[in-house]
Amino acid sequence: MYLIVIGWIYVTLMMAVAEASSSTGTILGGIVTFVFYGLAPMTLLVYLMGSPARRRAIKAREAEAERTHAASGEPDAGSQAPAAAEGDGVAPVREEP
Repeated sequence: MYLIVIGWIYVTLMMAVAEASSSTGTILGGIVTFVFYGLAPMTLLVYLMGSPARRRAIKAREAEAERTHAASGEPDAGSQAPAAAEGDGVAPVREEP
């Protein structure tokens, strides 16, 4: 995939140089040609083609974390705050006076 990206960037760079060095072309036209024909589409392509690899990496990371957590033998803490002990002076639930 990266070979295609490098090749396309080279082609668009040559298009931009031809645009900028043309007698009727401008440097701004060369820059616009390079950005809109080269960088923008290739950035989008690399991002879209890389999404399955990113998804696999996230799943592998989650599986590793789950395996590590299961191997440690610690109970799942969940999302609830721990209950206050009797002598803490802090009630776990707000009480109205």
